[in-house]
Amino acid sequence: MRALRFDGTRLHLASDLPDPVAGPDEALVRVHLAGICRTDLEICRGYLGFRGTPGHEWVGEVVTAPDAALRGARVVGEINFGCGTCDRCRGGLARHCPTRRVQGIVGADGAFAELMVVPAAVLHRLPEELPDRLAVFTEPVAAAFEILEQLGGVGGVRALVLGDGKLGLLVGQVLAAAGARVRVTGHHAEKLAVAERLGLETGPPDPGADLVVDASGSPGALRDALALVRPRGTVVLKTTVAEEHRLDLATAVVNEVTLVGSRCGPFMPALASLAGGVQVAPLIDAVYPLADGVEAFAHAARRGALKVLVAPAG
Repeated sequence: MRALRFDGTRLHLASDLPDPVAGPDEALVRVHLAGICRTDLEICRGYLGFRGTPGHEWVGEVVTAPDAALRGARVVGEINFGCGTCDRCRGGLARHCPTRRVQGIVGADGAFAELMVVPAAVLHRLPEELPDRLAVFTEPVAAAFEILEQLGGVGGVRALVLGDGKLGLLVGQVLAAAGARVRVTGHHAEKLAVAERLGLETGPPDPGADLVVDASGSPGALRDALALVRPRGTVVLKTTVAEEHRLDLATAVVNEVTLVGSRCGPFMPALASLAGGVQVAPLIDAVYPLADGVEAFAHAARRGALKVLVAPAG
């Protein structure tokens, strides 16, 4: 089969890899579409020392699975592969399993491939009416919903989203739908125009927000967030970058700011929202065949780019 591979130095297309073989509790999936996100770009800059096939935002079709009813089904999948037996896994927190693998990020090959193997337990069957081009956004929309999962109600909250990229625009929509008063800030006029078409307020950041979400991808954004949140407000951190952070946290202490790390989220509300709520089609910049996957990554890394998709089956 063919797959994009990162060897620690460069991303390249491998054309003669053996087809993966599913184990007893695993499913073999033929990938229809996979999305390039900021974490994938950071992987190719050395984030977490990953080697192999990246990619964790995907939609595909089950080829083989332990449950025969899954075969032929269109599915998406959660990205954390826990051990299934530790206290965290039994408590529903496989994403924090101490021995977890994370698809395309830590210890498990990802979705920029014609075929992949994943634990059958992470799969979610898709409704027929949800097309691939929308379903491929399930994982990042779920990451946006994780903020609500962690904070609870945000009705009436004055929220500031730092970052006008894919995740920032998804976070803005999810918070606004939950009743927050949202402003999205960024440095790209074309992305801010998309935000406005999605019904989101844009403009320069005003200090004193109740909630600041860093979805900027910038290592310096936490400093900005701490300067913009009100005393006893909340800062949610969504950014992952390869480079080191250096920050004086005295402001967080003096102003008694709550810092919330936030990553993966619940798939069920994400799927429900994709079926009739959050808008993702305006975020698609381009779709590339797998043969042009390296070019797709270069496109995704351009200043101002939104979502770039790769179609292994195309």
